[in-house]
Amino acid sequence: MRTVGTFAEARELASGSVGLVPTMGFLHEGHLSLIEAARESNDSVVVSLFVNPLQFNESSDLAAYPRDLDRDAALVRAAGADILFAPDAATMYPSTPLTSIEVTEVADAMEGAHRPGHFAGVATVVAKLFAGLQPDSAYFGRKDAQQLAVVATMAEDLSFPVEIVGLPIVREADGLALSSRNVRIEEHLRSPALSLSRSLFAAADAFDAGERSVASLRDRVRRGIADESDAEAEYVEMATAAGASITDTITDTVFLAVAVQIGDVRLIDNIHLDPRTGIADRGVRLETSSILYGGH
Repeated sequence: MRTVGTFAEARELASGSVGLVPTMGFLHEGHLSLIEAARESNDSVVVSLFVNPLQFNESSDLAAYPRDLDRDAALVRAAGADILFAPDAATMYPSTPLTSIEVTEVADAMEGAHRPGHFAGVATVVAKLFAGLQPDSAYFGRKDAQQLAVVATMAEDLSFPVEIVGLPIVREADGLALSSRNVRIEEHLRSPALSLSRSLFAAADAFDAGERSVASLRDRVRRGIADESDAEAEYVEMATAAGASITDTITDTVFLAVAVQIGDVRLIDNIHLDPRTGIADRGVRLETSSILYGGH
C-alpha cells in the first residue's frame, strides 16, 4: 500500500477498475467493511482520508474530531487497500472555494434542517474526490442514510460515471452504531446512547410483525428515547431511501432515522425497512469490542 497526498499521485498508482472509500479517518469496522467490499469488486482500492472542514457546523466539533494517521494507515493496509489518499487542506482547498454544490430537496430535512450547510460541504468534497480520483465506484455506509441519498443524487445529476454502493450499518456488540464519535461518549452516558438502537430495534420488531403505520413506528422510537433522561431527540423521521423524502407511507424501501444529543455528543442512527420483503435491516453486529476501544 502507498500513502500519497495529491490527486495526480493517486491516479498514477491506480489501474484497472478503481473503487473509492471516502473517510474522515479514525477508522472502525464500518469503514473496513467498505474497504473489503471495494476489494472484492475492483482492481485498485483507494481510501481517502480527509477531515473536511466544509461539513462541520461548529469549529469546536471540527477541532474535537479524532485523528491518528499512523493508526488509520495500518488499518487500511491490513484491510487490503492499495492507496491511501491523505491530502492536506491546502491540496483539497488551495484557495477559499467559490464553488459549492447544493443538493436541494434531498438535503433539506432531518440533518439538513439541523445542520445548515452540512450537506453542501459533503457534496462539494465528494465531487472533488470523484473528479480528482476518477473512481468507477464509491462505497458508503447506510448509517449516514441521508448522506448516501445526497451523494447518489449529486452523482446522477452531475453525470459522474461512478456507481454509488451503500452497505449495511456495522454495530458495536451492544448495538450502538459504529461512529468515530463514540469514543467521546462518557461511560455513564453509554446506556442513554443505547436508547437509539434499542428504540429502533423495537420498531424493527414491530415492522417484522406486520406493523406498517409510520406514526406507530415513529412513536415507538420516540417513547424509547424519552425513557432516558440524558437523551434528547432532535428528530425521529421516516424517509424514502432513494430520495430522503419525509413520508407517511411505506410503499418502497424507507429508513427510520433518529438524531439524539447525548451529553456533548450528537449521535444518529437508522434502520432500513423493505415492504417488499417485510424485513427490517438492523445492520451487522460485532461479536467483540470494536477497534475503537482496542478490540480486534
